Amino acid sequence: MMNKFLPAGRLRIALSILGVFLVLGFAWVVIDQRTMAGSQGETGTLEKMIVAGGNAAMDVDLNKLNGNKTRARNARINFELETNAFFKTLVFNEEFRGALPSSVKITTQESTNFPAKLHDSIGHLVFESLEWGGQYEFVIRDSNTGFIFFNVEGQEYEYDPNVRLLNIKGGRMLISDEFAAEMKRPSDAGAIVGTINIAATLRPIEVTTVINGETEANVLPAGAGTETNAGSVPGPDVVVGDLTGLAQFGSSAGTQVGLAVGTDSCNFGTVDLNWFANPSNDHPVIPQNLYRMKGGAGNSDTFEQIGQSSVKHAFTALTNNICALGCNGIGGSRLGSGCSDPYGASLNSGPNLGSRAWINPFTGAYPRNDSATPNNNHTGHTHLGPTHRILTEIADLVPAQNVGATYYAESQYVTPHEYVWCQANPTQCNMNNNVSYRRYNVTNAASPFSFSAAAATVRMKTALTAWTGASIVEFRPDPVNDGVAAIGYKVTNPSPGVWHYEYAIYNQNLDRAIQSFGIPVGSGVTITNAGFHAPPQHPGSTADGTVGSAGYSNAAWNSSNSGGVTTWSSETFAQNPNANAVRWGTLYNIRFDSNRPPANVNATVGFFKTGAPMTVQIQGPSTPTAAFVSVSGRVTNAAGQGLGGVRVSMADLGGVIRVSTVTSSFGYYQFDNVATGAMYSFTPVSKRHTFTPQTIAVNDNLTDLNFTALP
Repeated sequence: MMNKFLPAGRLRIALSILGVFLVLGFAWVVIDQRTMAGSQGETGTLEKMIVAGGNAAMDVDLNKLNGNKTRARNARINFELETNAFFKTLVFNEEFRGALPSSVKITTQESTNFPAKLHDSIGHLVFESLEWGGQYEFVIRDSNTGFIFFNVEGQEYEYDPNVRLLNIKGGRMLISDEFAAEMKRPSDAGAIVGTINIAATLRPIEVTTVINGETEANVLPAGAGTETNAGSVPGPDVVVGDLTGLAQFGSSAGTQVGLAVGTDSCNFGTVDLNWFANPSNDHPVIPQNLYRMKGGAGNSDTFEQIGQSSVKHAFTALTNNICALGCNGIGGSRLGSGCSDPYGASLNSGPNLGSRAWINPFTGAYPRNDSATPNNNHTGHTHLGPTHRILTEIADLVPAQNVGATYYAESQYVTPHEYVWCQANPTQCNMNNNVSYRRYNVTNAASPFSFSAAAATVRMKTALTAWTGASIVEFRPDPVNDGVAAIGYKVTNPSPGVWHYEYAIYNQNLDRAIQSFGIPVGSGVTITNAGFHAPPQHPGSTADGTVGSAGYSNAAWNSSNSGGVTTWSSETFAQNPNANAVRWGTLYNIRFDSNRPPANVNATVGFFKTGAPMTVQIQGPSTPTAAFVSVSGRVTNAAGQGLGGVRVSMADLGGVIRVSTVTSSFGYYQFDNVATGAMYSFTPVSKRHTFTPQTIAVNDNLTDLNFTALP
């Protein structure tokens, strides 16, 4: 991870890689300063801090830690932090920006009842901030051997700039894989045995002051900042280069929890991307989403969004190189060509996250934070565990209630600079590739939940593309003036004569939003077991951008049938501007069973704010083409041999036998002139064998209605 800095609006500077610091013994040198295009400049102070002193406290369930399954035996162990420890942090304009890879020694004089391995290391434990990209931001390890005892997740930050006091609160301590193996309890890996809280007084070791875009001093290691533009895509092009560290933050509230995932942005473009922090309205905003795939034999029948967060307002770009493009060294108020900028899950958990409602996801426009309509207002409401974070129902995460389910964290960078550049350079428009996702597993049985990454980040793809076996159709109602959306669909045949239709309506960056979805339903087509699903909306709060600060509705869509089309819809914009439309960064589901097999149909998509409806070709129930069809099959014994002379009857649901026939010597039978659009029960009868009747809907010719004698 590279050091943090704020460059001049007209200076090109570069930052060091921490590994270089270590090699050079933290020596700093000044590099050449060059001009950087652009007239905007920031004023502020970037402070690189270390720990002057402080304390830590572990609240540990000693029985659970020692493998004792009896009731909890909680104890608090107090630690002192090493003074003047090079546990390095960054603060910009008095806002905590994060910790660099480094550690601080924690010591205690208290007696402990720890397992032997941990007890032997009690004199040389460190609390360590890790390199970017792993599941955890912090660990507790032995400084002499490197042995990791605990991974730490779910921590929250509070920083008081008046006294330079950093509080790291509520970090959950998870037994590491190696500690579980050492204790010969491998199944305890990932178990939560307590929390750690740290109160650290910081002191600056380097201060960079910028006034009206002019940097007073930058001390840098040799060789930094000499790269040329490293991206290859014309224009600015920010993408989510990596997602990491999905975790629960804070406690549950009612039936819901709040999650967050770390994100690392990469500029694939040849143009440095504007990154001017609030109150400016020229920086990326970062929402986070969570999806779940489950159901059916392959655990892939449904794909649902189960959570969404408010947005992180980006500030102070770093100059990392996680996408291996070759960062050009520009940071601070711009993300340089080829450079990357990380936000850990702790930073993305807020609580200073802004409402999505202010943002046009295609143009990237939103109000300044010092305007009459600030983009990030936190007055008049209380921050609970789920507030602003990925708001998720506990029931959607509990493994026992979601057997075989897989989870996908997704993030998106929305920025005005790409749109402005696109307007001036119409062949260099990069607004539609800013979404990436990563698969995760849930590792705890109940809240607080922990997660483990199950695959690498998939860049520049929406999570919807992870839906196994589904077809996905993108549509753009107005490519010049608005973004892109998609319909994913999957048709299964759970039983003879019944087809299940599953639709996922996803809005990536359509500002107009989606208000309705219609499917043609011809004569002879029946729809049953219809369902609707949408992620929970965050409650309204003061100046959140919704009408009356009421928040968006959670009302389920209603269905209606007119003119041979069944339509599901929210309220219209005129009826309720806060209606539960499919807004940007969300995915809604429509599902139903039908008596008809699939065929290509034109679905109708209606929009919420503006624009005429449009059709999108997907699959839906086919319309019967014949009034009468044939039904045939074979009757066999358990060994698969055809059984002749078996009488097969066809009855209506009232039990009235319409017709019967006798199988041939090879076990085959056939009914002709069967009326379509009805349910029938088919029953074989034999003196020597017993069969299970089948009840199915007949809509087309059936050639495989087979029966096997029970053993």
